[in-house]
Amino acid sequence: MSHRSADVVVLGGGSGGYAAAIRSAELGRSVILIEENELGGTCLHQGCIPTKALLHSAEVADSARTASQFGVDVTFDGVDLEKVLSYQNTIVTRLHKGLQGLVDSYGITVVNGRGRLVGPNGVEVDDEVITGGAVVLATGSSPRTLPGIGIGGRVVTSDQALVLPSVPKKAIILGGGVIGVEFASVWASFGASVTIVEAMPRLVPNEDETISKYLERAFRRRKITAKTGVRVTEVTQNEDAVSVTLGSGDILDADVLLVAVGRGPNTASMGYEETGVMLHKGFVVTSDRLRTTVPNVFAVGDIVPGLQLAHRGFQQGIFVAEEIAGLRPDVIDETGIPRVTYSHPEVASVGLTETAAREKFGENVETVTYDLAGNGKSQILKTSGAVKLVVAPTGVVVGVHMVGDRVGELIGEAQLLYNFEVDAAQAAKFVHAHPTQGEALGEALMAVAGKPLHVHG
Repeated sequence: MSHRSADVVVLGGGSGGYAAAIRSAELGRSVILIEENELGGTCLHQGCIPTKALLHSAEVADSARTASQFGVDVTFDGVDLEKVLSYQNTIVTRLHKGLQGLVDSYGITVVNGRGRLVGPNGVEVDDEVITGGAVVLATGSSPRTLPGIGIGGRVVTSDQALVLPSVPKKAIILGGGVIGVEFASVWASFGASVTIVEAMPRLVPNEDETISKYLERAFRRRKITAKTGVRVTEVTQNEDAVSVTLGSGDILDADVLLVAVGRGPNTASMGYEETGVMLHKGFVVTSDRLRTTVPNVFAVGDIVPGLQLAHRGFQQGIFVAEEIAGLRPDVIDETGIPRVTYSHPEVASVGLTETAAREKFGENVETVTYDLAGNGKSQILKTSGAVKLVVAPTGVVVGVHMVGDRVGELIGEAQLLYNFEVDAAQAAKFVHAHPTQGEALGEALMAVAGKPLHVHG
């Protein structure tokens, strides 16, 4: 059996893994990166990038369909899914080549194969053991299903939904979180009749309650049906249709059922527990410095409990590389990681929800909700929605929650407000360009500071 070694060995080439590899190489460490599929992982190949390409095609379809509202005469002839997928693949291919070139430029050795942890500093790939001064576990996640619901035929996960050859006429989506809501939005824009089934009382249940209500209202206007607070009791399918029985007794029929109930960690059969890495419900247990229960073995990304987001993976990968290099980086505040759902309308948030803030700071928490009806740019775009600020008793902004088309672009300023613990009255002094949607955030800050401008009493 052959051997190779490096200062840092990274198992998994997705967002967390390649960020750890690149930052380690920047810091002068030798790096071996092990990936069984393609660099970029879920985010690049089955997640963020391809789904956002679909969502952009959906936005273009909506623009064409509604063009006459803006005085533009357009004939909408439908969606050619083959061309949509070709557009999607072009983007993924270009980014993949760019990433391969980037990793290569840092002198990182990429080993293609399925790795398995075989000791506190060793990873076995095929018939080779690769040892590292430090090992970073970054094996990511896969779509989950529910007991009794088999994936296959007309029952699909997001992986298969991304490459469906045709738009379903009727679709049922099991799960009203980020993935379910985004696919509901795409398919509705493409002309499908969509029903979302969510066991929790509301859509995007991890978001602030006010934002959920706005999103549900917008989806009703788009004729997307949301059945919340109900569970699925049975799923059956034949050649022509899939049938879903709900706990309420309702029976729904559709061409396709998308199971979007979250993602589970890829940690089974990888030698983690045998080597002493503690798992809990399949996730890797780490300290706040992302160290596992084995010295010099770290974990990043979706296998670590918390938000399953690519940019969290990047942040953790960079953190671990700096930790290994002895730079003692600041511990990551997970609440300060921005969250965006790229549906139509978009949802974007950072920090604490109103409920969480009241639990933490008591009843003296202040909130203000600025409706996009008062925002000129939003009216030009014909989008509705709101910006909600949550302010601690000290006057510091502890939560920003937004809904409306394109509000994801405002999250950069919002995350600075939260992460720098900015006083709302101080932030209200800064003027926003007119007309922009960013003004809505400015108006909310001015309202908190007691000097609202474009706000009706």
